[in-house]
Order: sequence, then C-alpha cells, then structure tokens
Amino acid sequence: MKTVLKELVRKSIHLCAGLVPFFLAWNKEYTIFFLSLVLLFYFVAEGLRQRGIRLPVISGLIELAARERDEGSFVMGPVTMALGVIITSLAFPYRSASLGIYALAFGDGLASLVGKCIGRCPIPFTHGKTAAGSLACFGAVYTVTLLITGDVTCALILAAVCTGIELLPLQDFDNLYIPIVIAGIAEFYFHR
Repeated sequence: MKTVLKELVRKSIHLCAGLVPFFLAWNKEYTIFFLSLVLLFYFVAEGLRQRGIRLPVISGLIELAARERDEGSFVMGPVTMALGVIITSLAFPYRSASLGIYALAFGDGLASLVGKCIGRCPIPFTHGKTAAGSLACFGAVYTVTLLITGDVTCALILAAVCTGIELLPLQDFDNLYIPIVIAGIAEFYFHR
C-alpha cells in the first residue's frame, strides 16, 4: 500500500504537467519563466534537504514521493521532468510541444500508476514494467493525440513510440526523453 501511495503522489505531480500546454497557450514566456523558477526552487530545497535542513511541507513531499532507489541521494525525477517540459516548450511549436508534454504527463504518468496498482504481468527485461502499465501508456497517448490532431496514424505512431521509450530502463531520464522525442516525431510527421 505504501508503494501505491508513493506512486499516487509522484504521478499526481506528473499529471500536473498536463496543465503546462494551457499555460503555454496563455503566455509562453511567463510559463517558461515560472517553470524555471520552480526548477530553481526545487534545486535549493532538495540541496538543503540533502544537508539535513528541512523546509516545511516541501521536504516531506519530496520524501513521500521519492522511490527506494532515491533514498539518501538527490531526487532527480522532478529535475528531468521540468527540463523535459522546458526544453520541449522552447524547441518545438505549440502543437508538437503539447503532444510531447501530454505524452509525459498522461502516458508516462498513467503507465506507472496503473502498473503499480493492477499490473500483474511483468514484461521481461524491462526492470519490472508491466503489460497493464504499457497498455495504459499506449491508450493515454493514443487518446490525447487523437483528440488533439484527429489523425489516427499520428496517434498510433506517437503512442507506440512513447510506450517503447517508457519500457526502456531509463529511470528518471524518460521524463527528459519522452516529451522531446514525441514532440520531435510529431513535428516531423506534420511537416513531412
């Protein structure tokens, strides 16, 4: 149950990334600036926590969301997630960036949550990834892409690639690769 609670906390933060495209449409510069401030604040808070200085609420939230592999070390997940979203937002036009960010928020976010909650069938050579988690990832990315683009082929391609990246044992670096790769493929697809 503790593992599921950790995943709920971690993935609720992940799912919040799904709000970024809304803010990008409102004001890209302010959104990037705010995300950069959040990243800087996290670096400071986590650096202080590593030195035994606890910030109310923030340090507890970091510890609650940290995986076992993160215990006693700097928790990198929020850093790679913020960098993935920022780089994607800066490097790609709005529609492609949004697809990449949504793939991270919903595809990767739901994969882990579903995999931990109902995943009973592990996929060999994936360090514990499950068929249920991978199907959730595929379904989420396919659905979001189809809703945004109306293009079935694009939705299938992005869902398959995102699921493939999510299956790789990248630890926290999938947060960086998923939005950038998905946005890049979307941009290529729309301008081929």
